[in-house]
Amino acid sequence: MELGNLNSMKSSYKKDDVTLLLKDITGLVKPLPTAEREKLIQSGVHYCEMLPLEYEPSEEYLKAFYYALENFSDITAKAIAITAERIMIDKKNPVIVSLARAGTPIGILIKNYLEKKYNKPVPHYSISIIRGRGIDKNAMKYILDRHKPEQIQFVDGWTGKGAITSTLAKALSEDINYSKINPCPAVPCDPAGVARIYGTHKDFLIASSCLNSTVSGLISRTFLRSDIIGEKDFHGAVYYGNLKDKDLTYVFINKITEHFNFDLDLKINLKIAEQPNVNGLEETRLIAEHFGINDINLVKPSIGEATRVLLRRMPWKILVHSLSDNKNLGHIYRLAQEKGVKVEQYPLKNYLACGLIKSLADT
Repeated sequence: MELGNLNSMKSSYKKDDVTLLLKDITGLVKPLPTAEREKLIQSGVHYCEMLPLEYEPSEEYLKAFYYALENFSDITAKAIAITAERIMIDKKNPVIVSLARAGTPIGILIKNYLEKKYNKPVPHYSISIIRGRGIDKNAMKYILDRHKPEQIQFVDGWTGKGAITSTLAKALSEDINYSKINPCPAVPCDPAGVARIYGTHKDFLIASSCLNSTVSGLISRTFLRSDIIGEKDFHGAVYYGNLKDKDLTYVFINKITEHFNFDLDLKINLKIAEQPNVNGLEETRLIAEHFGINDINLVKPSIGEATRVLLRRMPWKILVHSLSDNKNLGHIYRLAQEKGVKVEQYPLKNYLACGLIKSLADT
């Protein structure tokens, strides 16, 4: 890998916060509107071969973002801190490798917490992993040329049903060079009950799940298509410079950082909670079966994923554990009402909400 490729990815992240191991493909891919993209995905085209149109955040997006920032910054900061402390117990000199793009701002927060508390540098890279396609091997080679494999700690934003966790485990098991790397990503929010290192099993809304590129360094989700991404390239992403004036990346990062408590009662907070009786993937399969959904990828459990379904996809209905939980689900009720989407109470076990995406074969 030529060093010249390293700094090619533009973003609004500070250079000291993260090294983005991504190829800048700005202007090389025509983004597609939601309805067209949804149709292609459900016809068999892999989501990583397309990019969605990303607009200036609408009022509904911003309301959800600021609602989460106002109501859940404290629990987010605490979950980040507990995750960081557990990483430090597990690895004395960790190298944070966040999974782009949702994992990147979380990786920055974990890095910042550890550096401020322990006064030593924590390298942080962000790389691509794609469900059904695996991890970016060129990015992994770059990291392993510089760090010991046992130092690596993957980080993601949260777990929905645990699909990326499974994808990561499968990808690492297929290459002997990764045998000393722990395949389980650390997450602050693990309602699926699949993470080994986590902040909490509680399902809550992380503000960064409410927006697209404007809370993720102005970069797109990652892209992989052979006509644009060569054999020696990192996976690709687009920089949305046109949204520079709407960027809220550091509004999120700085707000959570303000809530850090470096004097956590570790004896209490680092106690490992019991894993849920039913893991996220099993519960997701049960939900799909109950509603006659053949494609499990159309079921999106967790508050964060349900919010994203309402904001970004073509929702069929939203399941909630209660129709009167305004503290945790007030934004869900409002968004669903605005979009004319039915909200249905359902006996969820691991989650407080779950989004069901409309199957275009039924329309």
